[in-house]
Amino acid sequence: MRLPDADPAIPLPAYQTAAAAGADLCANLAAPDRAQGVTLAPLARALIPTGLALAIPDGWEAQIRPRSGLALRHGLTIPNSPGTIDSDYRGPLGVILLNLGDAPVTIRHGDRIAQMVLAPAPQARFHLVDALEDTARGQGGFGSTGGAA
Repeated sequence: MRLPDADPAIPLPAYQTAAAAGADLCANLAAPDRAQGVTLAPLARALIPTGLALAIPDGWEAQIRPRSGLALRHGLTIPNSPGTIDSDYRGPLGVILLNLGDAPVTIRHGDRIAQMVLAPAPQARFHLVDALEDTARGQGGFGSTGGAA
């Protein structure tokens, strides 16, 4: 649903191609910020509103991920990537953007700022055990399976 103060001219999440996994989310800035946008200095972060609230089916989540073009061109990322929107959350959907670039970046009203991927989210049951069964990998950690760095 659109939030009451959201600009209805901003598009709903949309897939840009027939095979896209993620639907683009757009910035739906507060009325006072719409004209000038929100500027992120290098290493600054901000919560950018989308003007939306979601109802996600039980057993699913929405994952919020960075847009690769913004990351490449401007160094914009999502610090908690992927951000998870749980199925029982009904509040405003915002995207935390972080500028890892070396120049300020302005987010304009209506800019595509992130991707949203819907994914199954089963819940596990956790049990304490005394030992784990062996595997070929065993306790090999980071880099233990080979490959170049």
